[in-house]
Amino acid sequence: MTKVISLSEEAYKILKKLKRSGESFSDVIIRITKSMEKKPLIEYAGKWIGNDIDEIFKNILSEGEISKTREI
Repeated sequence: MTKVISLSEEAYKILKKLKRSGESFSDVIIRITKSMEKKPLIEYAGKWIGNDIDEIFKNILSEGEISKTREI
């Protein structure tokens, strides 16, 4: 099924720039929006790159303590 939509000139130009050879505008929209779909957190397990994980956990724990004191 085909639907007709209206785009501003700016939106059209942006979409056209993103269009790859052989792609339709529908293909571009599908490609872009698929990357926006929610993914399970397990897909990110083991992906951390960096050596600051201890500092990150420390910040998370301190934010948790601040939240607990705010509730009281």
